[in-house]
Amino acid sequence: MKVISRLKPLIIIGTLLSSSSALAYQFEISAMLGQMYSSDLLASDDSSISVDSGTNIALGVAWQKNHNGQGQILLNRVSHDFSGEDNSKGAIDITYAHFNGVALFRQQNYVTTMSLGLGGAYFDSEQGNQELYPSASIAFGTRYEVAQNVAIVTELRAYATLVDNDDAMFCQQDVCHAAFDNSLWFDSAITLGIAIKY
Repeated sequence: MKVISRLKPLIIIGTLLSSSSALAYQFEISAMLGQMYSSDLLASDDSSISVDSGTNIALGVAWQKNHNGQGQILLNRVSHDFSGEDNSKGAIDITYAHFNGVALFRQQNYVTTMSLGLGGAYFDSEQGNQELYPSASIAFGTRYEVAQNVAIVTELRAYATLVDNDDAMFCQQDVCHAAFDNSLWFDSAITLGIAIKY
């Protein structure tokens, strides 16, 4: 119930954006695959716990109301592994859901993009704990239009998520395998994909 109540604002905003996007004259679906790098975690002795990079999958739905801008809903999922205290293995799955504004800078078939996004990050740890945190992102990318309705896209995106470093995300009963290092969690993603306009 806690997660559903935290998702309500995102659902309301998504409904409002999707109703306004219905007035747009063109939709675009994009699918991307890449690698995501994250912040480190903290052990109880204040030493750093390295978190590995993970393969991320992203799916975007965009609408275009003018020649130089888009609105976009972007979902991005990644799974990070780490070795906690006493070399115990751990994992954390993160799903980002962001509403983005995308600026398009065109040079014939080649387009440079810049994007700013706000939304949420859903953290699901292997220890069975889940939390939803507010999150923001910034991205720079390119698009090469290989056909009228098809483009190859690349993107470098950075996420900043406001976490509660007192949360027991990585704890099971009274045993904690790791903790957040501070109140900001950073992820950065390099992705490649395809975008199709309808």
